[in-house]
Amino acid sequence: MSDSKIVLTSRCVFTATDGEPFDGFVAIEGERIAAVGKAADAAPYIEAADEVIDLGEGTIMPGMVDVHTFFTGWALRTLGADLSGAADGAAVAAAMRAWKDAHEACPGAFGHDLPENLLDAATEALEAEFGAVPAVAFTEGAGTCALNAAAREHYGFTPEACYSEMVWRMMPEFLALPEVRAQYTDYMAMLNARGVTAIKEMAFDDYYGFADEMERREQAGELTVRVSMMSQPVGEGANLDYARAARDRFTGPFVRFSGFNRMTDRGVWAGLAEMIEPYEDTAEEGAAGKTVVEPPEWDLIEGELKAIDAEGFRYSLHCQGDGAVRHTVALYDALPKGSDGKLAHRHAITDLENSDPADLERFGAMGGICEVYPQILTLDKREDCLSMMRTQIGEKRLEHSWNRRGMEDAGCTVCCGTDLPLLIPSIGESIYSACGGYFDDGLPVNQGNTLTVAELLRAWTYGGAYDCLREDDFGTLEAGKYADICVLDRNAFTVDPKDARDIQVALTVSNGKVVYRA
Repeated sequence: MSDSKIVLTSRCVFTATDGEPFDGFVAIEGERIAAVGKAADAAPYIEAADEVIDLGEGTIMPGMVDVHTFFTGWALRTLGADLSGAADGAAVAAAMRAWKDAHEACPGAFGHDLPENLLDAATEALEAEFGAVPAVAFTEGAGTCALNAAAREHYGFTPEACYSEMVWRMMPEFLALPEVRAQYTDYMAMLNARGVTAIKEMAFDDYYGFADEMERREQAGELTVRVSMMSQPVGEGANLDYARAARDRFTGPFVRFSGFNRMTDRGVWAGLAEMIEPYEDTAEEGAAGKTVVEPPEWDLIEGELKAIDAEGFRYSLHCQGDGAVRHTVALYDALPKGSDGKLAHRHAITDLENSDPADLERFGAMGGICEVYPQILTLDKREDCLSMMRTQIGEKRLEHSWNRRGMEDAGCTVCCGTDLPLLIPSIGESIYSACGGYFDDGLPVNQGNTLTVAELLRAWTYGGAYDCLREDDFGTLEAGKYADICVLDRNAFTVDPKDARDIQVALTVSNGKVVYRA
């Protein structure tokens, strides 16, 4: 029932407005939070409730907001024929031929979960079977692929670079497939099961027709995740005409258009970041003695930024090296500000793998937003990562890596993203990595740069809502806001971060409805 009354009780309620949790309740009426309070004040709401859910020691908190997701990348993982059981190249070609015959209107032939040991055999088989028809078979996780010459020419990517930003020419084809559009239901269910009730979605260019699906789902009442779409220019520059139309088109409670997103540099570990000081003499060939190997398109970015800001949109720039962060902070600092010295619009920097504390202070003073990846350390063992970074930038500059503490102390608004599907949202992994500073093997790094649990949970909730321009609607547990709520299976504040990886979501509420229950 849309007007049902639900009361959640727990000895650990974290509103994201207070720094500490308390023994209390959250009362929900319809799609809104009716009241939040201490346990002693719960009785009238419990008596009037249709359902009371006692969560014990579970942490009741606002729904999580993931500010960097790619449905397009997630969809690639299950696109086309299932190749996981293929024994040879002929089996790969046969499975993809059957898929293509069932999808005659699709220009390409696709497959997923190709065994990596079949990459060479599959490439030969696809060439022989499909000829002038583009054919692409992705490995598990879509990290690489086999493709024929027609696909290389038609789509313009290679097995070495087949991530989301590179496969944009495929998007009009696969985003139109009925099964891909239907897959958005599974995508939302996966996010809800991890406590996520809102996302900032990277919607390349004009989203290649998928904005129609978002509109249809909102009108049909099918959405359980609120979406702020960000146009990431890849096939063309920032399309302000599309942005204006999308802003006017999406004004409902679930779907909005937020602005633009663009990459600047790439990873420090790979020697592709823009640094303030040159790379070490021991860095990989091509990087030593330079501050950047592949300079970002700063002139293009500056021009886009000025036009985007003038139209009232926001821009998120993805920076990994301290030089790229400094350059971006300077670009933002030149924009119009209010009388309080804050930026007129909410521009952000994403990732900030390495950053100089002075630039964080400058960014915080202008009201900057830092979109961090709190789980990122869990991808690697300590020395596998740090040995490469030491080679590139040395031990001293490593101290400025993953400096979430510096962002928080500088007054930046910190929020959390996963770069999904690179990572899948996990509050346990986030606490382990961003509060404990631990790599996958349990070894720490820069533990002075970490956040407290309260700061991290606020970043995952209020910070994300603020980043999406929706803090008046959700992101904290307050009466009148949408009832978007995440409940963890234990008190997250009493767990040692090193033991936090297995914290799970027990319950998720979206728009007043229970959408996930463990």
